[in-house]
Amino acid sequence: MAAVTSLPFSALGQSSERKVVVPSTRSFASNLDGFRLRTNFSCDSFGVRFSNPAPRMVIRCTSTAADVPTVSETKLNFLKAYKRPIPSIYNTVLQELIVQQHLMRYKRTYRYDAVFALGFVTVYDQLMEGYPSDEDREAIFQSYIKALNEDPDQYRNDAKKLEEWARAQNASSLVNFSSREGEVEGILKEIAGIAGDRESFSYSRFFAIGLFRLLELANATEPTILEQLCAALNINKRSVDRDLDVYRNLLSKLVQAKELLKEYVDREKKKREERVDSQKANEAVTKCLGEYQHAGQ
Repeated sequence: MAAVTSLPFSALGQSSERKVVVPSTRSFASNLDGFRLRTNFSCDSFGVRFSNPAPRMVIRCTSTAADVPTVSETKLNFLKAYKRPIPSIYNTVLQELIVQQHLMRYKRTYRYDAVFALGFVTVYDQLMEGYPSDEDREAIFQSYIKALNEDPDQYRNDAKKLEEWARAQNASSLVNFSSREGEVEGILKEIAGIAGDRESFSYSRFFAIGLFRLLELANATEPTILEQLCAALNINKRSVDRDLDVYRNLLSKLVQAKELLKEYVDREKKKREERVDSQKANEAVTKCLGEYQHAGQ
């Protein structure tokens, strides 16, 4: 299976002399139906009962039934936090994602963990790649996570922590994390222990993407290694495979639209420049004729 962040992002549509019609952003909403974050788990995700109350707690509950906002309130919080306009090709995807993440975030069994955070950060950075402003892209990230009543800095920090750890691993050390001690190893062992009880683990596609991101950074993307890591974490590999395929398809469609949009923008820019040049030429001719007429008087 191809690495998530090194997918073949060549545009699916080629340029032509005919007018390029940028695909409607509605197509992303429909495509995101396949990327909807599961909210119908039959589980008590990441239960809060631990046999060994160690001081390291990598899983936490962040909502109660009494303070669950509506989807509209979450979207409104995002719009209030980030007031600048967002190009529709990005905004449509963001609006769909925040709806789906809201449903998962406020599910009774929801628990945050670092692998999930890595998965979301990977998705966000891939979807927002090429955004006109790096500063705005990060401001949107901050507003998005805060709209869900979570900590964007924790997402970034946890993702960075796992990325740095994974870069120092190889295929063997990655899948044998349970035999070693360390902060990230502890996080993975905690997850594996909870996931061992199928009915108390809240699996999501963000988790699957975070899992594969670890493999990618360790240069261990072979399907057999993914299978071993899923087994070590007590995760269903078939679900992971399916969700990574859906994610890859989403990114391919997004890149296609970005390429077509770029062609359209470049062509319109060229037309504007040609109109400006033509206007300048006309003004020069008019000025020249005026001077000639004045000299003949």
